Amino acid sequence: MRAALVYLHGFNSSPQSVKGRKLVAAAMCRPEPPHCHVPALHDRPALAMRDVCSWVDERADKLGPLTFIGSSLGGYYATWLAEKYDARAVVINPAVRPFVNLRAHFGAQQNLYTGERYELTEEHFTELQALWIERLTWPERYFLLMRAGDEVLDWKEAVARYAGAWQFIAGGGTHGWEDIDAEIPAMLRFAGVAA
Repeated sequence: MRAALVYLHGFNSSPQSVKGRKLVAAAMCRPEPPHCHVPALHDRPALAMRDVCSWVDERADKLGPLTFIGSSLGGYYATWLAEKYDARAVVINPAVRPFVNLRAHFGAQQNLYTGERYELTEEHFTELQALWIERLTWPERYFLLMRAGDEVLDWKEAVARYAGAWQFIAGGGTHGWEDIDAEIPAMLRFAGVAA
């Protein structure tokens, strides 16, 4: 069966994110393109995970090796999902403790891509805390990609969190990692997508 990739966008992002579009475009050019799912994640963490789990569960018998690829908040989600499904995860500039880091954004929000408005409330933080994985059961099934120039998250925190995982730390750059093209082949190899 073909590999399956689920790309999870970050906070206030969407399936139209640059990284998500580039990844899917590259995957679709492979000789045996994987199943790709790039959901629009609900702003409520519990509902976002419910929707992703429903997609996976409904197709469990049709999917080959499963890899969750998450950017920023999506990396936090990818970690929880990888543990739940014994799957692989590629985490790009991942939020390690969003239930702490996102507190600065408490209150009114607007999605950068869709324009949707909502409130970031205590319920969001409670739901994020509920997804915390205390210890990675199998670090080797994770691939961390981090930019040392990330202006939003501390790259050293991610390196410590994913100790024992495959890691690629690039100097400079930004949280958005708009020039991620050179790293996409390594992500696809890690996910078992043949070149």
